[in-house]
Amino acid sequence: MRIASLPEFLLLRIERAAPDARTRKPLNRQLYQIIRDAILAQQLPAGLQLPSSRDLARELALSRNTVTYAYEQLIAEGYLETRAGAGTFIADTTPDQIPAATGGKAALTDPSGASELSARGAQLLRHAGVSNLQWGAFMPGVPDVTLFPNKIWSRLQNKHWRRSRAELLTYGEGGGYPPLRAAVAEYLRMARSVNCDASQVLITTGIHQSIDLAAKLLGEAGDRAWVEDPCYWGTRSVLNSLGIKPVPIAVDAEGLQLRPKDLRHPPRFIHVTPSHQYPLGMVMSLSRRRLLLEYAAAHKVWIMEDDYDSEFRYGSRPLASLQGMDSQDRVLYMGTFSKTLFPGLRIGFMVVPQSLAESFATGLSELYRGGQGFAQAVVADFMTEGHFASHIRRMRLLYAERLRLLQEAINRHFGDSVRITGGEAGLHLALGLPDGCDDLAISREAAAQGIIARPLFRYYMNPATAQRGLLLGYACVPEQQIGPIFERLAGIIKRHWPARKVG
Repeated sequence: MRIASLPEFLLLRIERAAPDARTRKPLNRQLYQIIRDAILAQQLPAGLQLPSSRDLARELALSRNTVTYAYEQLIAEGYLETRAGAGTFIADTTPDQIPAATGGKAALTDPSGASELSARGAQLLRHAGVSNLQWGAFMPGVPDVTLFPNKIWSRLQNKHWRRSRAELLTYGEGGGYPPLRAAVAEYLRMARSVNCDASQVLITTGIHQSIDLAAKLLGEAGDRAWVEDPCYWGTRSVLNSLGIKPVPIAVDAEGLQLRPKDLRHPPRFIHVTPSHQYPLGMVMSLSRRRLLLEYAAAHKVWIMEDDYDSEFRYGSRPLASLQGMDSQDRVLYMGTFSKTLFPGLRIGFMVVPQSLAESFATGLSELYRGGQGFAQAVVADFMTEGHFASHIRRMRLLYAERLRLLQEAINRHFGDSVRITGGEAGLHLALGLPDGCDDLAISREAAAQGIIARPLFRYYMNPATAQRGLLLGYACVPEQQIGPIFERLAGIIKRHWPARKVG
């Protein structure tokens, strides 16, 4: 079968495709795409014979090379076929009859794709805490990356590039780059009283991957995990994505507040931030730590100790880890370089009991294919040459000053009418607000003015016990900007104050 009007069909579409010569694709690509699209739309039926490349080129007033390119590309992709002595034809690519659907999800009607999500996926997105704003006043949990010692880092990078070591550019070893594992183990023993050697240290991409790996290797779908309420939203998201149910446990001035009814039903995991509760900032008391460890040992519960920013403590030495008190090997210690170096590095670490070390190293490699050997080598040198400790000391002094300025600004505008928690450590504080003060509305209005103020309400799982407040990070805000920007935020807060204006 042959259609005499095929050249006109193609010419019309070439003219419509790109009337503006400045934006027009090359003619050979235009011709290829027009024929391909027409085949897919069944405008050119299977079995249709096409003119020879010479004839079509003459009728379209194109060079033969242009038509030849289009034909050859379409033949290579299976849209056309050649028959010896007969010519070029549209290939039959129509799939066999597809049985009618008997069940399953309805056809996609939502252009966003939301209707195609699983229940677990929909829940993840519904409770997502991520934001497109990751820098500026008052973003919590972000260090001042503008003051990172770039020259030292560049020198260390260049040293490894000059060596041209292939093992740093291929897939990494199961547990991570050995010298970095050794450096992390040494640092944790000295600074955090963690009991470990290098074989127990696993290099991950951060807290999310550490939780994910531990939950996959030690948990089953349907297991429960106690989490502090409020807690870091990412913890809940990772656990939920694995089918592990987070169970909120309230916190008070001493940390995780376990009640007799809670203790009667042991979970599989307990996730805690004992050295600096996130986001409220309290320190878990010694009695609570001992209770937690004894309970975990008695009921074979795994404790995930998230030690996310313990290096930054102002006015006192960093506190010892919960893992350092564990004599029954029930604690999985997790940390990250996101706060001490820079978040974009995406390198963290986990310390597991010796009995699990080999299994976890294999699991890490099997699930995630280790890499980042080059970056891990640079971090290892940064630590062993003393730059890591020096950087932390310098930033601790700077962050303490920025914390002081933010606290003074809060006191200047609100005095004793608000409560500040978490102001002794870390990179943020929590500004408590009265119950009738809508922190969600304040956060939205602040964002419209370019100010980041995370609403405390969003960090709670149990709305009945949720407090109102704002998380305010100060680490990445220059000193001279803290007062003026908080003054603007204070104006927003006062407009939402429930009974009377303050200040």
